[in-house]
Amino acid sequence: MLYIAFLRGLNVPGRSVKMEDLRELFTEMGFASVRSYIQTGNVFFESEEEDREVLGATIRRGLGEALGFEVAVCLRTVPELEALVALDPFKDVTVTEDMRCCVVFTTERIDPGLELPLMSPKKDIEIVSTQPYEAFVVWHLTGGRAPAAKGFQERVLGKDATVRFFHTVGKILAAAKKG
Repeated sequence: MLYIAFLRGLNVPGRSVKMEDLRELFTEMGFASVRSYIQTGNVFFESEEEDREVLGATIRRGLGEALGFEVAVCLRTVPELEALVALDPFKDVTVTEDMRCCVVFTTERIDPGLELPLMSPKKDIEIVSTQPYEAFVVWHLTGGRAPAAKGFQERVLGKDATVRFFHTVGKILAAAKKG
């Protein structure tokens, strides 16, 4: 099975990891056909393991031991990303220069009772829709800066989550399918 690992907490200040080293770590953990895409912690790999909790725990433990810090691991498959992109969740959003359309990948199920759209108290993060393990979020930039995930986003969606721009998710999917 081909998996895509969306990793959180890599290549931020104090946590620099070369993609070559990351690929090597995944290979050392026993995964096959390991590839990476851009520097933000997107790793493609094959595994016979079908239990995502076991797989995620293996990766978190292996990366934590090798890197010395915890890394959130959100696992998806190509068909799951294809379905996510096909949703076109931002089709009704009029995007301006000071907005970014994002996907928040989570490891824990998102509360299906969230009343959407949900705007943060600072009016900088708007959750427009959700799936069980993804939230479609509009970031409203302030002075050209993205809002901090800590705070509202973590409280509502969980701290073991990671964000990718929606257009980047399409590029990640295309790269994963190239094999």
